[in-house]
Amino acid sequence: MNPRITAIIAAAAVAAMPAAAPAMERLAPEDRLAKLLEGRVAGQPQDCIPLSMARSSQVIDGTAIVYRIGSTLWVNRPEGGADSLDDDDILITKLSTSQLCSIDTIQLQDRGSNMYSGFVSLGKFVPYRRVKGE
Repeated sequence: MNPRITAIIAAAAVAAMPAAAPAMERLAPEDRLAKLLEGRVAGQPQDCIPLSMARSSQVIDGTAIVYRIGSTLWVNRPEGGADSLDDDDILITKLSTSQLCSIDTIQLQDRGSNMYSGFVSLGKFVPYRRVKGE
């Protein structure tokens, strides 16, 4: 096969890759959150969580921040600035204790430009645990 044709086919295949994005990206933010929480039940909202025990955090665009502590997902729907949340942002958290609380704020930094992109005022943390027997 002609090397030029091979290069064109390879370039076309690479260009087509973004079209095969995961289904999660196509869902609306509330639907993404619902899918993440599938099979879980909400518990009593809490003012604080031990951030030092959090294994990961996930931003749901314009909606919430989800922290994973053990098998529990803690959902925080910020009381202010939630519309600034972008899953491509870096969360800058400055704490005076080892806990993250509903009175804290988190700065958002754009991952690409490293520029400040907003902040959120946290709300209460709602734990979601798997339903026993599933």
